[in-house]
Amino acid sequence: MGGKCPHRRVKKRRYSHKTFRRDKFLLKKPEDEKVALPLDEDLPGMGQYYCLHCDRYFANITVRDDHFKTKKHKKRLKIMAGPAPHTQLDADLAAGMGMPDNGPKLMSM
Repeated sequence: MGGKCPHRRVKKRRYSHKTFRRDKFLLKKPEDEKVALPLDEDLPGMGQYYCLHCDRYFANITVRDDHFKTKKHKKRLKIMAGPAPHTQLDADLAAGMGMPDNGPKLMSM
């Protein structure tokens, strides 16, 4: 006469209480710039799904969103967010037209 008691049933929750509370106060990320692109029949997806960083067009939004998770796209983002381009001051220093660098000062006696 073992087993569970037939009148005692455990109510199952769909989500844990932590997940429910977290989703309630979770901040939503703003969408990328939603710019209406012109329709172009020659491009995949009529030219509506575009990755600005990789300069690629996609057939639909799910393929584009999957592309955002790929290693190639993430590397491209790192490269684009890398060091700033050279300035005129850098070019002058490289050409020897900047202030002279005479090395560290030596102690004079």
